[in-house]
Amino acid sequence: MSLVEFAQLLNDSEFGTALRESVYMFPLIEGLHLIGLAVALGLLFFVDLRLLGLFLPQLPVGQVLHPLRPWLLGGFLIIFATGILLFVATAAKIITLPVFFYKLGFIALAGINALWFELKWGRDVGHWGNESTLPVAVRFAGFTSLTLWSLVVIAGRLIPYLSYQ
Repeated sequence: MSLVEFAQLLNDSEFGTALRESVYMFPLIEGLHLIGLAVALGLLFFVDLRLLGLFLPQLPVGQVLHPLRPWLLGGFLIIFATGILLFVATAAKIITLPVFFYKLGFIALAGINALWFELKWGRDVGHWGNESTLPVAVRFAGFTSLTLWSLVVIAGRLIPYLSYQ
């Protein structure tokens, strides 16, 4: 079974059809997806800007990062769950859009960047997070995160516009 056939199967399923045609559920899920984006990416931008030294430079990184972590993870959980539901409802249409695969690629790269940061630097934030100048790799991770998540949002916003052509 090809990816396009699988997407069509999801799209034509009883669940996919009901979700797509629901007057209330589809807009509710889409709204939750956007709220999750606002929470997770809005807070992540604060963290990334702190890593770059552009936001609250007088505070140690840990004081910015640690209290926001549960909110970031909760926002990403909402994004992930609602994103799957939105895909099921519109799979046949968006699977043919190259911008959808760009979005997935940017998400994968952002996830790799976050994992690398967490494994290499995030666990030892107490050792380097109080320095006036943060390590170059930490600043690079913040810049990369800002860039990739911005590209995810741009690609995601293009999907509804390109799917009607």
